[in-house]
Amino acid sequence: MAVSELEVFQDPGRSNWVRLRTLVILRWVAITGQIAALVAGVYWFDLEVETGLVSMTIGASVLANLFSTFLFEENRRLREREALLILLFDLLQLGLLLYLTGGLNNPFALLILAPVTIAATFLQMRSTLLMGLIAIALIGLLSRNHLELLTVSGEVLSLPPTFLFGFWIALMIGVVFLSLYARQVTVEMHNMGDALLATQMALAREQKLTDLGGVVAAAAHELGTPLATIKLVSSELVSELADQDDLRDDAILINEQADRCRDILRSMGRSGKDDLHMRRAPLETVVREAAEPHSDRGKRVDITVAAEIDQPQRQPVIERRPEVVHGLRNLIQNAVDFSNSRVVIEAAWTESTIRLRIADDGPGYPASVIGRIGTPFVRRRSHAEDTAKRPEYEGMGLGLFISKTLLERSGARLTFSNGGAELAGRGDVGALVMVEWDRNKIDPPSSGGLGENKPIT
Repeated sequence: MAVSELEVFQDPGRSNWVRLRTLVILRWVAITGQIAALVAGVYWFDLEVETGLVSMTIGASVLANLFSTFLFEENRRLREREALLILLFDLLQLGLLLYLTGGLNNPFALLILAPVTIAATFLQMRSTLLMGLIAIALIGLLSRNHLELLTVSGEVLSLPPTFLFGFWIALMIGVVFLSLYARQVTVEMHNMGDALLATQMALAREQKLTDLGGVVAAAAHELGTPLATIKLVSSELVSELADQDDLRDDAILINEQADRCRDILRSMGRSGKDDLHMRRAPLETVVREAAEPHSDRGKRVDITVAAEIDQPQRQPVIERRPEVVHGLRNLIQNAVDFSNSRVVIEAAWTESTIRLRIADDGPGYPASVIGRIGTPFVRRRSHAEDTAKRPEYEGMGLGLFISKTLLERSGARLTFSNGGAELAGRGDVGALVMVEWDRNKIDPPSSGGLGENKPIT
């Protein structure tokens, strides 16, 4: 895939994934819970709480929500700094509430994890790190500095020191763990979404090329009759205008151009628009079509097609699906890119399976990623020898992901390994890709020929 296409998926910012309305709704939910907790604590559990200060703190969130609702459009996408300030406000507001209501002795201190976890899902790493550090600092301050939580009788509600210390440690670990976990899962989800979008784009492009081939074939079919008529009439004019040299030369020119048009259309496509040859082709034809764009890139590409020992010799006539052609083309491109001088493609079949092996004589797959091939946007660990061998690749893994996804859609099973050098005849290690189909998934039983001929109207 070209760099220009990849740029579609390289979003420099993450905060614009979330709308202001989403955070406003979450804050209203938090405000409702805070009010309910205050009312229950005062009127149900008879707690002595600084009701005025707590109400003012909750009121600050209410005013912030009203301010956001009336001054900004409902579907506003937040920039990085805006989202960070909103979440910092929520974190500090919650910290102040906890300070007024017992600090870490308040069971709702667990909610301090929420703003940090939310930040990890859509903010940049440095913003998430800032949120985490502030949350950890708040937890430390609240463990020692807070207003005591009292009952009406004056009893202090507090955890035993050991439990309080354990809760403090648990909250700090929770901030770190939940932030890392939420961020990793979100990144993988978005990478997978971007990669699947890239796959759909690649498949759509291949489908358009296939459709274009059908259009060309249809044009060749439909224009055949009028071109034949032009040639016939021009030939008659050449005979009839034997005594008029100027007009005869024009008729000869028309005749020659009709031949030229016929030859051009014949080279572009020979099949009719409903010809099943456009949908099915011998296995070797499909493999050579996939390899053709890479056959003149200075590397030797050898293709062998043969049945396995004691197996039927009839070559499979498989469905010529765009996902199969494009998936194989990406695998062959990868082999050609990284080979030293030679790529070998071996196709074989049995009564029940079709196997394709693509091997090159290059350095093989780096040990740091061989277990993760087929995962989109693979980031390789730093290995100087890997970088030296493949300096032009940053380990995105998108091309192989597209190939794997498209081929698996056709029913294939893919295996990536090293050891292709033995097959290719030379090289260090060599990469080897095995593609295997159950035969009935890609070579369905024939329905009885290519269909009956249709009259030309």
